[in-house]
Amino acid sequence: METRKDEEIALRLSVVMGAWFVYAGGLKIFSSGLDQFAVDIGNYKLVSGGLAVASAYIVAWVEVVAGICFMLGVLKKGAWLAMLGLVVAFSVSVGSAWWRGLDISCGCLGGTEKISYWAKAAEFAAYYAVLGFLAWVWWRKTP
Repeated sequence: METRKDEEIALRLSVVMGAWFVYAGGLKIFSSGLDQFAVDIGNYKLVSGGLAVASAYIVAWVEVVAGICFMLGVLKKGAWLAMLGLVVAFSVSVGSAWWRGLDISCGCLGGTEKISYWAKAAEFAAYYAVLGFLAWVWWRKTP
């Protein structure tokens, strides 16, 4: 069976995006630590205390699991929805911090560098474009 060009591109994009999310989640879990990520989440001033800690644990592991599913092409709809949920949550959090003028670390890759809001906006645009393209390829009606 011949693979269509858009399906090949979708496969490559899903592997790259999945690997990126596994990498980002893995850094939070195994490198900088979930305690630091909880502090980073608290810096957005949207949640605090136990909710920030719970969010750190959940978000990092969802990134890893959804990323693995993306790379392997399993549970596509669930992984796609998880990725979309993560990107929406990240977009809202970063947009809120930008709107309020917070000078914080993103926490995205476990580092302490200050967030570049315009770079994050471009990154989110790319995530939404990839997710939209994948949805179109994976679930369109084929003749």
